[in-house]
Amino acid sequence: MASPIFDAFRLDGKVALVTGGLRGIGLGISHALGEAGARLIVASRSPHPAALAALRERGFAVDFVEADLGDPAAPAKMVAEAVRIGGRLDILVNNAGIALGGDTTSYSLENYRKLMAINLDAVFLACQAALKPMRAQKGGVILNIGSISGLVSNIPQQQTAYNAAKAAVHMLTKSLASDYAADNIRVNAIAPGYILTDMIEGGLADPALARVWTGMTPLGRPGRIDEVASGALYLCSPASSYVTGEVLVIDGGYTLR
Repeated sequence: MASPIFDAFRLDGKVALVTGGLRGIGLGISHALGEAGARLIVASRSPHPAALAALRERGFAVDFVEADLGDPAAPAKMVAEAVRIGGRLDILVNNAGIALGGDTTSYSLENYRKLMAINLDAVFLACQAALKPMRAQKGGVILNIGSISGLVSNIPQQQTAYNAAKAAVHMLTKSLASDYAADNIRVNAIAPGYILTDMIEGGLADPALARVWTGMTPLGRPGRIDEVASGALYLCSPASSYVTGEVLVIDGGYTLR
């Protein structure tokens, strides 16, 4: 028998574009949206054939769009291609990002520009491009992947530029949610804590970093990708139809202390 609650998590007939959708958290989100019935369009700088094949082996309808989001022209082209493939765009997940830490006093302008281009500029430009088809179809969902680093200055690593970019993503999310609610477009964000991905594996291999990161997390462990992906599914689905402008923190309690 159909359940109104569980049915609210279904995405049948929806077209979802996920940036960085073939690695780490992005791949987890692609799997979650695919399981819910969405037609997937995954964007990445390279195709990652094994990850793409794994999605297709699950029976998901999935297309790949190559996009180097460090290029300011790439987000608009990516969104246009997604709309061409899917005929519409119901969900945009801005997940792609890079981590470039370092002491602010010696942080190069090159690294700063590279980080901001991908972690902030590309998010803004992809949202800008997606708003046009979403407004035309009178509805849509945008989910931006921020970070606890946009909420607190997590230690001991130094990453001022990264923190600033993620904080900006959170405010971008809130502003867009306010501006386009009348168009039935919901905009939310997720702020993950330390999640077991390639991005933090190196840090976890360092006993000093791992001790601080897990020691400051009340649940005492890093998070799993599926624990973020389930939150993403909620925010992308009708189950969260009355939620907009929120930053969902998934961090094992890290930001509580």
